[in-house]
Amino acid sequence: MHLPLYVENRDVFEAEKLISNYGLEASLEAAERAEKSRNLGNHISFARWRQIERLIIMLSGKTTIGTIH
Repeated sequence: MHLPLYVENRDVFEAEKLISNYGLEASLEAAERAEKSRNLGNHISFARWRQIERLIIMLSGKTTIGTIH
C-alpha cells in the first residue's frame, strides 16, 4: 500500500467528511473523484484525490502504521 506522502489540512477534513458521509465506501468515492479529475485532464486534482483515498484507507485501519511517539 502506498501511504500519503504529504497532505494538507483541507485534505484531512475532506477525508473525514467522506468517511462521515460514505462510511466504508469513502475510499471508493475518493477514487471515483480522482478518476473524474483524470478524465478531465486535471492531474493536480487527480493526485490530490488519490492522496485522500490513501489517507481514508489509513484512517480506517485497525492498526497503527508508522512510528508511535
